[in-house]
Amino acid sequence: MPAWAARHGRPRLRGNGFPLRQRTPSAATDSLRSNGSSPRQETCNRKQPRFGRHHHMDNLLIALILSIVEGLTEFLPVSSTGHLILAGHLLDFTGAKADTFEVVIQLGAIMAVVVLYRDRFIGLLKPRPDRAFSGPRGILLLVLTSIPACVMGLLLHGFIKSTLFRPSTVLAALVVGALCMIAVERLNLQRKCATLDQMTPGLALGIGCFQCLALWPGFSRSAATIMGGMLLGAGRPLAAEYSFIAAVPIMVAATGYDLLKSLGAFSASDIPFFLVGLAGSFVSALLAVKLFIALVGRMTLVPFAVYRLLLAAALLACSLLGYLSPL
Repeated sequence: MPAWAARHGRPRLRGNGFPLRQRTPSAATDSLRSNGSSPRQETCNRKQPRFGRHHHMDNLLIALILSIVEGLTEFLPVSSTGHLILAGHLLDFTGAKADTFEVVIQLGAIMAVVVLYRDRFIGLLKPRPDRAFSGPRGILLLVLTSIPACVMGLLLHGFIKSTLFRPSTVLAALVVGALCMIAVERLNLQRKCATLDQMTPGLALGIGCFQCLALWPGFSRSAATIMGGMLLGAGRPLAAEYSFIAAVPIMVAATGYDLLKSLGAFSASDIPFFLVGLAGSFVSALLAVKLFIALVGRMTLVPFAVYRLLLAAALLACSLLGYLSPL
């Protein structure tokens, strides 16, 4: 008898008379012997990653939801970052690609402001003698506002991405920003500047310094610039209007920088996902800015501060219930 037959006994034969191939024990078989469960059972018992873990960019509904959240909150003093972190975790859409998607959809919100204030942006390219905020002077004011945050952002970009984009830091920023908004509204501030054409270089630079607070995710760029403008003598409507316009250059710079670093991670199949995100953020931002401008002259920032505190409480509750990573 051949040696293999002596070791394994008489072989089972196929229909054509040839012996079946003998299977050698494998790691999977060893696992079955040791714990009594099959490899298939082990695979089924293992928790399968959901959409956010694999980042399949084909879920257009998630793109639409996140883009609407971005558009509605980007220019309001409520922190779009806090909302996107909460929505992203609840939808299980997190990670490097999710972070870049959130940056990309900001372009839609930026375009909404450009469309709403197109006359002002056209005036920057074609100066008008009846407007002081136009031509080279208007560009200078925007540059002065953008410089502080651009410099600080470049210097601290790594630290911000690695350390400050956490639920705990965002929650703290929501609370601190809300308390600052309440404090600013309680001050008896004098309004020295009421229109864009009354803006001065000193006021523009001062607002830019306050805009650096927005590098703390969750504080809100809109809240920082509006409060800064009010503290420096701008009326609340002007501070809000200039906040929208001044957001364009700084957001274009930040978005462009992140895109250049992340373009290699995407493919042509991701294009529909991004197009839905851009369209959703554009339309929702258009509506949000128009509504806020209509309300800001008749109401204070206190209701937005209260909302931020409620959002912080929601983030804390979601963390304690396990929907967010621990604080």
